[in-house]
Amino acid sequence: MNKVTALWLRMTTALERAGEWIGLLPLRLLLAWEFWEAGAMKVGGENWFDSVHDDFPFPFDLLPVDLSWFIATWTELLGAIGLALGLFTRFWSAGLIILSIVAIFGVHWPAEWASLSELWQGYSISDRGFGNYKLPLLFLAMLIPLLFFGAGKASLDHFLSRAFLRNTP
Repeated sequence: MNKVTALWLRMTTALERAGEWIGLLPLRLLLAWEFWEAGAMKVGGENWFDSVHDDFPFPFDLLPVDLSWFIATWTELLGAIGLALGLFTRFWSAGLIILSIVAIFGVHWPAEWASLSELWQGYSISDRGFGNYKLPLLFLAMLIPLLFFGAGKASLDHFLSRAFLRNTP
């Protein structure tokens, strides 16, 4: 093995080890911040779900508006805490994925679009008549690795699983 190959192997091994600890941490913290802000705004704000509730996908359109507001608010707040701590990360990721899908179709999806180019205009953060589904779609993309890989080693999930597995026969 030549020196370049050996150096490359050492580097990638070190990065992989570090990645086990911190690779998913930025995703968790950024998502926690964003969902906390959204939930905190709902806690102190007026329930505006009445105006969009009919656009929620089934079965969420069957829930009373106040219950939908309550579920969304507390999923965002508790999910944010869970992601920040890396506690029940897969559970909160699944819940926030569902919440993001409901938000995309109930709030952020364009009301009307006639072509893919019009739909693509909704991939934005500002609403100019074609929806604004970019941010919740990015959240979905960020939540998927957390759902499949968990929180990483810098998490309570990791420490609890190690403690639990250590005491399991």
